[in-house]
Amino acid sequence: MNWTLELVVVPVSDLDVAKSFYMEQMGFDLIVDHRAGEDFRVIQLNPPGSACAIALMRSQMAPGSLKGLHLCVSNIDTARAQLADRGVEVSDVFHFGPAGETPGYDPERADYNSFASFSDPDGNFWLIQEVSSRA
Repeated sequence: MNWTLELVVVPVSDLDVAKSFYMEQMGFDLIVDHRAGEDFRVIQLNPPGSACAIALMRSQMAPGSLKGLHLCVSNIDTARAQLADRGVEVSDVFHFGPAGETPGYDPERADYNSFASFSDPDGNFWLIQEVSSRA
């Protein structure tokens, strides 16, 4: 039996601001913008190349409370440049070594250990993780 993760709820305060950020600055594709009455709206977006989408919603989780979702990319430099060109404040590259979080790339440039980070307008915190073997 396959168990596929296909949707992660991202709690936001302003759906239109979040939709704009994820579409215009992150380059995510719109799947659904659905309303049901005055009180319910869900916006589903897909990161390019991903089988898993996000759902922007007002939910029981506080806006900005989501921390540590990973977007995996084959080249962290290209990903950082694309985000910076779109106005996203993205961190410098870092890795985890014996002393914990350390500036710069993984010394061996090994998969799964070079990162950058950014936050959306509500403070939901994301990591970009380099996995070049998937290229």
